[in-house]
Amino acid sequence: VQLQACGGGLVQIGGFLRLSCVASGFTFSTYTMAWFRQAPGKEREFVSAINFSGDSTFSAGSVRGRFTISRDNAKNTVYLQMNSLKAEDTAVYFCAARPHRWINRDELYEYWGQGTKVTVSS
Repeated sequence: VQLQACGGGLVQIGGFLRLSCVASGFTFSTYTMAWFRQAPGKEREFVSAINFSGDSTFSAGSVRGRFTISRDNAKNTVYLQMNSLKAEDTAVYFCAARPHRWINRDELYEYWGQGTKVTVSS
């Protein structure tokens, strides 16, 4: 099993980035996918999740209206479109997968990617 996240980088406040996470080694189209993030010195926190078919999404209040999660089951890929970025969005972003309905608890996700770093600076 592998989750390969990419798309992070340095961006200015108010800017945008699109993260991608390509999955392999499991039946992607039957898994809930999620993004979590971990800022320096803080615990990992839930960002967004999307159900197996892509017709239901869930986001933390801190990113709602700015971030959009989506998926392409034909490409085994989940995306996180991040707009109107703020300094507090600076973190390492991780994609994760679980074979059940979405939940915002990281310990209940089965597979994890290696993380991609996002730095939002003025």
